[in-house]
Amino acid sequence: MANEYLTITLTGKPPVKIKKDDWEILAQASENDRHGAQIGNQPNRETDWNIKVRQHADGRAIVYATYSYDTAFQGESGLGLRGGELLDAGADIPAAIERVADIIAARLPDGDRDAGVFARLAQECIADLPAVEI
Repeated sequence: MANEYLTITLTGKPPVKIKKDDWEILAQASENDRHGAQIGNQPNRETDWNIKVRQHADGRAIVYATYSYDTAFQGESGLGLRGGELLDAGADIPAAIERVADIIAARLPDGDRDAGVFARLAQECIADLPAVEI
């Protein structure tokens, strides 16, 4: 049985717990990189980058991002980062997407190639938002 609730980490605030059915996924962008064992017990590395926007029927939105780096290589450590913003109805969602992506990218170790992924994913997530009729 799938869990109907989701706990989302916010930046600088306590996490929020939402009922998934009440917060529709409005837009998302993700990427992953898998360097898995192909023969025997070779070490592996897995990296996941994610940005999502969920919106409640009352117009509030949650923009959040996660980064996960898992490694089995000797001498390397994994890293997990989370952050997000809870927005009032009518708030600037694209600006929040860029802020959240920038915050997670800034927390990555200096010179980490993964920081640029979040800039690209922010633009992909913004492009995934519903079109505005003009």
